[in-house]
Amino acid sequence: MKQVTEQKGIASSTPSPLKRWVLSRLMTHVISESHQEKNRAKREAKRQKQNGRHFVEYFHQVDDGYSHLAIQILERLTTKYNVDLVVHLVPMLRDANFPEPDLLQEMSRTDAAQIAPYYGLSFPEAKALPSPDLSALATGILCNLTNEQFAKLGATVSEALWRGDEAALTDLAEKHGTPWQSDITARLDAGAARRAKLKHYAGAMFYYEGEWYWGVDRLYHLEQRLKSLGAARVGDHALIAPRPDISVRFPQGAKDMTLEYFPSLRSPYTAMSWDATHRLARNAGINLVMRPVLPMVMRGVPATLEKGFYIFKDAAREARAIGNHDFGTFFDPIGEPVKQGYSLYMWAKEQGKGIAFYGSFLKAAFNEGVKTTKPAGLQRAVEMAGLDWKEAQKHLNDDTWAETLEENRLAMYRFGSWGVPSYRLLDRNGKEVLGVWGQDRLWLVAKKIEELS
Repeated sequence: MKQVTEQKGIASSTPSPLKRWVLSRLMTHVISESHQEKNRAKREAKRQKQNGRHFVEYFHQVDDGYSHLAIQILERLTTKYNVDLVVHLVPMLRDANFPEPDLLQEMSRTDAAQIAPYYGLSFPEAKALPSPDLSALATGILCNLTNEQFAKLGATVSEALWRGDEAALTDLAEKHGTPWQSDITARLDAGAARRAKLKHYAGAMFYYEGEWYWGVDRLYHLEQRLKSLGAARVGDHALIAPRPDISVRFPQGAKDMTLEYFPSLRSPYTAMSWDATHRLARNAGINLVMRPVLPMVMRGVPATLEKGFYIFKDAAREARAIGNHDFGTFFDPIGEPVKQGYSLYMWAKEQGKGIAFYGSFLKAAFNEGVKTTKPAGLQRAVEMAGLDWKEAQKHLNDDTWAETLEENRLAMYRFGSWGVPSYRLLDRNGKEVLGVWGQDRLWLVAKKIEELS
């Protein structure tokens, strides 16, 4: 694992009042269910008018662990649904969309290996990322495959790559051929250009009629959409990659374990999964330890509008999938409101209401569109938590939270994560048994608790 990057200082990250208001209103609009339905209807009408075919575009990055999982389901996707698959090969970007590219690649390997069995997929016991030479060879082979061949044979190429099997890749290259390097470069450039035109940046991505779906984790959204349009072929109605269930039963042993929870006051994924996380902890009887951190952009990590819009749209879609239909009326708390929120959180924690206040702040910012830039907005969050606003005002501008949040950030980096929400599961002896990033790993946390209880 690459050495953890050092803290870059607390950036102000405070937009102008007008910019904050405009972006908040815009984000609330574009992530709404009504906007999604309107866009889907418009796209469907255009599709039927033009050609009537369902075109699904897939963007594959050979040295990305999540792409290795996604490539395994392509043939099943084209068999189960009446779709035309268009494959693009893409390189990994190293820009503002990826503040920690090396950590991300390493996480793609370890995380994909952990979740593969639960999706009925395989991941070789690779202890390192594929070498550049083997990645280049695999890219060449894949470049020579048609879209149909890619769906059928791509997983074989990817398996050999991640297994580090040079002999197998050489045999595949001899059988299927590889293009000139200039043609490979052109293919990668074309894939990157198409991805950029469609306003994305990552690998293992599916694109269908205006929406992005990340790997096996979001495939169920795409499947449900295709089924609703009558694109499923006759046969089994089960999804290829259903959303894993987190409603599991926990034996008594769960009470001896600890779940460290790393949230942020400005994270849409934290806000939409807040209730689900605490419900899991209650149902399991596990010891939940809150370890909040600053938002990435307040840690000096750059963020692009392109990435921001995708994250908020995806979070809203995920929220609706788990029944959280209140999520999405947003007023951005970035900057001073977050700092004041953490000042009040430290005080609320002393009153035994830290979790209540944290949740009420998220609800105010992400569910109610409360202007936490104003005293009245902070008052709303305080009083929703059952705390006294008059007393709370005495604790504004208290920066004693800074050291604690920095300790939490470093702890999060040590198990390979740098974003929120993250989860770290400890056994009864305090030994780490799982460290994962993302609300879409809450089901894996539940499975591990169940398995280890």
